[in-house]
Amino acid sequence: MNILNVAIKEIKSATRERRTLLFMLAFPIVLMLILGTALSNAFSSNAFVGEMQLLYKINANQPQLTQAWQSFSHEIEKQGVRIDPAEAGMNGRDLIKDGQYTAYVEIDAEGLKFYGNSKQSLESNILQGMLTAFADRYNLAASALKSTPSEAKAVMASIQSNDKFVNETSLDPDKTPDAMDYYAVSMTTMIALYSALSGSFLFRSERTRQTATRLMAAPISKGELFAGKVIGCTVINLMCVSIIILVSKFAFHANWGDHMGLVFLILTAEVLLAVSLGLGVSYLVQGEKSRSVIMIFTQIASFVGGAYFPFDDSHSIMGIVMNLSPLHWANDALMNIIYSDNVSAAWPTIGINVAIAAAFLLISALIMRKREAL
Repeated sequence: MNILNVAIKEIKSATRERRTLLFMLAFPIVLMLILGTALSNAFSSNAFVGEMQLLYKINANQPQLTQAWQSFSHEIEKQGVRIDPAEAGMNGRDLIKDGQYTAYVEIDAEGLKFYGNSKQSLESNILQGMLTAFADRYNLAASALKSTPSEAKAVMASIQSNDKFVNETSLDPDKTPDAMDYYAVSMTTMIALYSALSGSFLFRSERTRQTATRLMAAPISKGELFAGKVIGCTVINLMCVSIIILVSKFAFHANWGDHMGLVFLILTAEVLLAVSLGLGVSYLVQGEKSRSVIMIFTQIASFVGGAYFPFDDSHSIMGIVMNLSPLHWANDALMNIIYSDNVSAAWPTIGINVAIAAAFLLISALIMRKREAL
């Protein structure tokens, strides 16, 4: 009963701190709205393809190659590619440098020589893929012509058919987060990590307000006081996290998937880790320095963990640092659950968070027990 009373007292005290509550609620919601709106194009899976203009020159006097090229040209013109032959005296390479064409290709008996426009890299790569498909098919036909002419006719027929030279296949394209979906998750995990600030004030605030002596004189053990304050701090921060989830889900229509129970468990474990971390640092680092340590840690962990922008390169030094951030653990697990239905991704994250939280709680409890005061 004493533990419950202390927890309720801690929750009531936290609700009276209006500035703290305003920060914990308004800051992530406003930042979510700003980043989710401003960076919507950065998370778009759609790419705009401009006009593709191909300049070509045939330097080989081979009727079969010319016929195959004409059939190929006719087909890709149906797909929106403008094809122009290089006239006498035209320097295709210079025209590419000037940006007048997307790509230039020289065709001779030895093969194709492709020159792409670096300013139109997407369009140039598409044309390169088409020409590679044409070259592969023609080489196959030429090889078959030497051995079995009957098979060569079938290959040549495929070049002259209506087959697409670029096939696009998308694996479940709707299961990717847009900007609002991403920042709904990252802002929620970030504010859960900011619970470390509340944890660092759990007992330091009692000493600052000079109420520690009254608590020591009260008929309650240190263990009950310790457990009650940790539970109360965890609950009030989880309430803030829950409100942010509800606002993002129903006001911003963010996608939280179909496994809300596991999502809440991951966030609970992260909040417990943050509160325990803040409490442990407050005992290990004396005075105002503990607050500075917590602020520096949460800011760095938020940045490298992907709170403001996702980092994809996991093999660089930045990727190694990123993997040390608790926020990255939570974000990675939540994204796997929401967009891949990989529920097993939750348990390693929950296990690591709870284990680290238990270690910091044990350290804090041992230091508190050795002290005469709080």
